[in-house]
Amino acid sequence: MKSSKPRIAVVGSFNMDLVVRAPRRPNKGETLFGTEFGMFCGGKGFNQAIAAARLGAEVSMVGRVGADYFGDLFLSALAADHISVDGVVRDATHGTGVGLPVIGDDGDNSIIVVPRANMSMTIEDVDRVAGQIEQADVLLLQLEVPQVVSQHAAMIAKRAGAKVILNPAPASPLDSAFYHVADAIIPNEQETLALTGVLPADDDSLRRAARVLLDSGAHIVILTLGERGAFLATTGEEALIDSFKVDVVDTTGAGDAFCGALVVGLARRESLRAAARFANAAAALSITKLGASPSMPSASDVEKFLSAAGVVA
Repeated sequence: MKSSKPRIAVVGSFNMDLVVRAPRRPNKGETLFGTEFGMFCGGKGFNQAIAAARLGAEVSMVGRVGADYFGDLFLSALAADHISVDGVVRDATHGTGVGLPVIGDDGDNSIIVVPRANMSMTIEDVDRVAGQIEQADVLLLQLEVPQVVSQHAAMIAKRAGAKVILNPAPASPLDSAFYHVADAIIPNEQETLALTGVLPADDDSLRRAARVLLDSGAHIVILTLGERGAFLATTGEEALIDSFKVDVVDTTGAGDAFCGALVVGLARRESLRAAARFANAAAALSITKLGASPSMPSASDVEKFLSAAGVVA
């Protein structure tokens, strides 16, 4: 019997984020003083799992961490947000993944990721906890673990009747079958460019990029556009969902907040537009704090934010 809470399974990555704030990115050969440093549990899979859990879902996480101090921190963080760790493997050979975000004064970020244990995930890791995926309402995937592993998890979910949501990040060529097995694909602007050859810069290019993805087999396309909001497209519907204006502190993890919130909305059987508005609100709140996982909002945070904005949650 399924839980009354939305049940989300996340197959994805763990990266310890070593975050530096600086006035700008250093030039080649230059040493630049930074102004702030923080160390946060991150990685797209982990962040999206945390986002979904804080928004009221029952979440299980499948992935790999190292048998190291960073791995200990991740297991503690998952437990603190009541996320199942049955699918988390301690890798004795490869260390926990590391991310190195550099944040400018404008709040935008550039990130270098060293995957380590993430790229050692195997199909057997997924099969070991296939029951959790089969019991989920939604399976959420990214591309910071081997694509063959994510695609295998997607097939398990589809056979069980769960929705499959793919955040194709970081950008990587997709197996053609992946477009068909995913119920929705959620790329940002640069990922859209990499997948379609079209930069979604205006109304016409938004539609052209979405059409390329739909023609490739995607059922639902949601292009995340930062401060411009999100563009939804299916074979019968198109809509631009406006963003919310907030003071930007750190954009790291905004896309993860969006994805985690969207799958919660969809698992609750909200309309696509309502789920996207909910996700935009969660993403907006996430950029008002430093760090990815610390900035993931709670359900009450989002509800209060939407109410203050005059939007019915």
